[in-house]
Amino acid sequence: MSEAVIRTVAPPPGLLASLDPLLRQWLPRQRWFAGKGRPVTGFTLVAATELLPPSARLGLYHLLVRAHQPALSAPGGADRPGDCYQLLLGVREALPPRLAPALIGHLSQGPLAGRTVYEALYDTRPAELLLEALRSRARIGGLRFERDPGQEIASGLVPRLMTVEQSNSSVVYGDTFILKLLRRIVPGSNPDLELPLALAREGCPRVPPPTAWLVADPDGPGATGGRGAAGAPAAPEPYVLGVLQPFVRGATDGWELALRELAKGEEFVAEARALGRATAEVHTALARALPTVTLGRSRLRRMVAGMAERLGAAVQAVPALRPYADGLGTAYTALDDLAAEGQTWTAQRVHGDLHLGQCLRSPAGEWSLIDFEGEPARPLAERRMPQPVVRDVAGMLRSFDYAARSADPPQPDWAVRCRAAYCSGYAETAGRDPRTDPVLLRAYETDKAVYEVLYEARHRPEWLRVPMAAVRRLAEPGPG
Repeated sequence: MSEAVIRTVAPPPGLLASLDPLLRQWLPRQRWFAGKGRPVTGFTLVAATELLPPSARLGLYHLLVRAHQPALSAPGGADRPGDCYQLLLGVREALPPRLAPALIGHLSQGPLAGRTVYEALYDTRPAELLLEALRSRARIGGLRFERDPGQEIASGLVPRLMTVEQSNSSVVYGDTFILKLLRRIVPGSNPDLELPLALAREGCPRVPPPTAWLVADPDGPGATGGRGAAGAPAAPEPYVLGVLQPFVRGATDGWELALRELAKGEEFVAEARALGRATAEVHTALARALPTVTLGRSRLRRMVAGMAERLGAAVQAVPALRPYADGLGTAYTALDDLAAEGQTWTAQRVHGDLHLGQCLRSPAGEWSLIDFEGEPARPLAERRMPQPVVRDVAGMLRSFDYAARSADPPQPDWAVRCRAAYCSGYAETAGRDPRTDPVLLRAYETDKAVYEVLYEARHRPEWLRVPMAAVRRLAEPGPG
């Protein structure tokens, strides 16, 4: 790496203030922005690192920025602390035409007045710098670029940004590696790194092993931290910012593959069964690698209370749910009744957000599971809690429904066959069929459908019909 890359310089004073009006317009338009529907009222700088000085033809800044927004339930719409986002901002005097989609805006004031700011991941040079920093295990200010010493990263791999909509950002390097940069950042051990590392130690072939990762120390140079007891500096946990993994060349994600087969009128039963076996392999390896716990009465009742609370909030936000609220609630009361009778379940670390789009099939027909971050909208502590494996199963069952009902015309019977095949494949490897826990499975599938209704109502109203079909089914009496 050149001296300009490894040199650490604090960003110029007033940088965030000058970016403020541009970010207020640009940030809410991004797919990964979590606070849609509420205005951004301001920003706080959590950490900042200058990767390339603005005196060069290309300036480059890495920022962790907290966006403040009115809380939905706060009296008078008071601001809440807000979510923290990772930004990689490029600075040029003018953008070439190839970078037009990356434009954030033109700065009219502040230390970079007259320059143009853009999303740097669209640009080849900044993407190359990230890979080189990971390859060389660089430390740049508060940023640490770590690498598995047993894996090598070749230099000169050509980057390309994946432009498909997703909750994070991914760059592919020469069809050899893929770098996933997390956008919504929280301190602590992120399961998207923690779980693949644990699975790699177990030799599980169903998950690409992490090659390298990027971490930020908030108390490093350029960071802005709080104060601890008696005014002493706080010691916040590091932020996991990104993970580099092998790229499964020629792979097709399960969602695209399912839609393709639906469009051709082809069955997906064999693939669903194989995917069930792959899921069970991952669950079995996670149970070996990390502790398991027993969910007794108190824990189960807290879990049920959380499900009921989410249902209540969704009913208030989406009027279409109201006629089904009582029926959906019976899924939770049935589980609560079993807990009261003393039934227990084993809980372990799981994927947390499993669906067809989180699965890759290689050209050889092998399935891999990716993206272990969990549902980003949920607190990190909750995403890292042991859960019954049925939670992942319920997510995949809902995904088969989504695929079938996105077809024209919808094909619900296709989903029924896939759901059965997936559970059968799971049982072949795990030794236990998820359908033998109908009450628990219905509760988790109901919880997932309620989440989907709220998500679609806020982000894609035209898709609301898909989870509402499941709501009507799940609201009927019985285990479903």
